[in-house]
Amino acid sequence: MDYLVSLLTSLSAEAIAPTTAAFAIAAIGLNIHFGLTGLVNMGQAAFLLLGAYGYAIAVIHGVPVGLAIVIALLTAIVFAVVLGIPTLRLRGDYLAIVTISGAEIIRMVGRSSLLTTVTGGSNGLTGSSYRDSFNALSFLPEGSTRILWFDFTNNGVNGWWIRIVGWGLVALLSLMLFALTRSPWGRVLKAIREDEDAVRSLGKNVYSYKMQALVLGGVIGALAGIVYVLPSSVQPDAMGRSMTFFIWTALILGGAATVFGPVLGSVLFFVVRLAIRTLASDVIPSSIMNTQQAEQFSYVLVGVALMLLIVFRPQGLLGNKKELTFSV
Repeated sequence: MDYLVSLLTSLSAEAIAPTTAAFAIAAIGLNIHFGLTGLVNMGQAAFLLLGAYGYAIAVIHGVPVGLAIVIALLTAIVFAVVLGIPTLRLRGDYLAIVTISGAEIIRMVGRSSLLTTVTGGSNGLTGSSYRDSFNALSFLPEGSTRILWFDFTNNGVNGWWIRIVGWGLVALLSLMLFALTRSPWGRVLKAIREDEDAVRSLGKNVYSYKMQALVLGGVIGALAGIVYVLPSSVQPDAMGRSMTFFIWTALILGGAATVFGPVLGSVLFFVVRLAIRTLASDVIPSSIMNTQQAEQFSYVLVGVALMLLIVFRPQGLLGNKKELTFSV
């Protein structure tokens, strides 16, 4: 009984972790790309990495937090425009190949030894070099606070302050997405997803709308990158292809083209993965499966579950099959 209580406590703590919030934000941005507009963006991690680098480097050089966030978002906008100008006329697999290539370019540039003095190279940037100015904005007193069974420090690396900011952004962006899906702009995006030739025949500038969607989703991705690195550090290799695939997993799991699908999918992704990893480590003898293998095993089972979900419920847990007629 004690073991079950301990496991449920760990799983619920993982559900509200800052990393989970960051993935939910990133999935909301990807939802604008794919769920609303039908853009198969396989490089969402690049926006997270640019947001993380833009914020961290600016703060390290003495820029105030607010201005550092603006710099991070402007960096994502510039990248979205540069990426979108030659690629948004592509569809389907071709767009996916180009976007994943763009993300890899950003990652390789970030870890380049030529930029070690700026980006930290392959070692990245330590969180202690840029985190203090964010924690200084906290209105919470020093010490720790217990709410229900959650007990975290108020302003620590993994405390209540970063949780409040992260999940507050999730709530605001979910409301924004709710409003956008019901706005004329959002309806045009959905029409582009269904049949962009028909939208173009009505006199709409499809290219412009796609660019707007790419920029908006990229800016949200940059916000996710900032939240992701605040309790940790900026590591370029941690924001590579795998991260993009995990964000896609969260989006598809919850349901693309839905408001709360990205949030639910992110929570379930991390909770289920932790549950599998914990149970595998505790139940299976270390002679058969060590901790590292249990981590890999959790990804395997999550992947199998995703495959089954796509086969038997392709619209995700909250999705609607009517939203799946993508012409990409």
